[in-house]
Amino acid sequence: METFLLALAVAAIAFPLLLLLVALFEPTLPYRILQAPRPALNSQEFARVLGTLADSEPHPDTQVDVLTNGDTFYEAELQAISGARSHVCIEAYIFQKGDVGARFIRALTERARAGVEVRMVLDAIGSFNTWPATFRELTRAGGQVRWYMPLRWYNLHRLNNRTHREIMVVDGVVGFIGGAGIADYWYRDRGGKKRRWRDTMFRVRGRAVASLQSMFAENWLESSGELLAGAKYYPPCKTEGGTAAMVIDSTPSEGRATRARVVFQTLIASASRSIHITTPYFLPDLSARQELIQAMRRGVELKIIVPGKHNDHLLTRRSSRRLYGELLQHGARIYEYAPSMIHTKSLVVDGVWTVVGSTNFDSRSFGINDEVNLAALDDTLAARVEEDFQCDLAHSRRITYADWRRRPALERVNEWLGWILERQQ
Repeated sequence: METFLLALAVAAIAFPLLLLLVALFEPTLPYRILQAPRPALNSQEFARVLGTLADSEPHPDTQVDVLTNGDTFYEAELQAISGARSHVCIEAYIFQKGDVGARFIRALTERARAGVEVRMVLDAIGSFNTWPATFRELTRAGGQVRWYMPLRWYNLHRLNNRTHREIMVVDGVVGFIGGAGIADYWYRDRGGKKRRWRDTMFRVRGRAVASLQSMFAENWLESSGELLAGAKYYPPCKTEGGTAAMVIDSTPSEGRATRARVVFQTLIASASRSIHITTPYFLPDLSARQELIQAMRRGVELKIIVPGKHNDHLLTRRSSRRLYGELLQHGARIYEYAPSMIHTKSLVVDGVWTVVGSTNFDSRSFGINDEVNLAALDDTLAARVEEDFQCDLAHSRRITYADWRRRPALERVNEWLGWILERQQ
């Protein structure tokens, strides 16, 4: 009996440690594209192939508006909430207490009192410092707030899976997608050198909104046990614009393969002229780095904007800089944004395809988190996103290979410390 109890105690200790080791050090899935799609990137045939790979239907009648920085996108979102007549659905990784959070709660509470259905899914880790009491007035008014993957014993094997999505859908006819949650550091400067984060959200109208609604419904079911199957949540949407857009549902398969990664890898492998990436966390795994290098060998221009010294995760920045060298040697141009933390997530390929949403260029987004992205074939939209890219470029410092070689010894030590947790950043 004593031997049995000892074995049981050892197992009780060893099993959580084993889970932790798998979560931290499980290798990423290697992606090898045997043959990139042959059709031209601006062709409907390529859009069909990409949509099939991503299990998403391109909607050729979508309107996408670019909303640059918090003073623009928060006002647009609050205006949409104030006009809600049926329902408001919000899924967020980050919702923090503060001035802008209070504005959203007041607006949602007012609509809930008017009979509008208000539902929110918040990630239990990303919004860990926001308590249910924060939403007391909203829930008293009839609004519902649920937490994605809370800290429970039965969630231990999935605890590393977070919803990183930042989406809002109003009345099933207008949606918002991007990488910004709800917090004051997107909203305004905070004194001293703490300038407002640079970020972009996107307002969507047209049939693609129904896909955003279904993304919300997926994790609302996960968090509440309630399936949103009513027709009112998916109303017919009229033609709103000329952008061919598809919404990419990215949910990890055992923490390794996601549709977001398929879309990014396929577009990079198919690029013939240019790849422009803006990302707050640039930690490409070996397969992604090899694909970027192959693109540069084909003569593709690769430009990447990442945060500079204004970074919310210093260890992540150091780990990211460790990976610059090989890309710089093959001709990549890497720029570090100077004014503030840059949190925009965008990919523009050949000036015709644009991918925006919640996905970072790292292993967490590509293989662990729930993410959502909008992939659009529209040279007008690409040109508009490119305007912001060029503006951000003008406020960034280019890092040359010589600069990279001269980085301090202490920074190099931090890089290798960061490598240990690189998959988690």
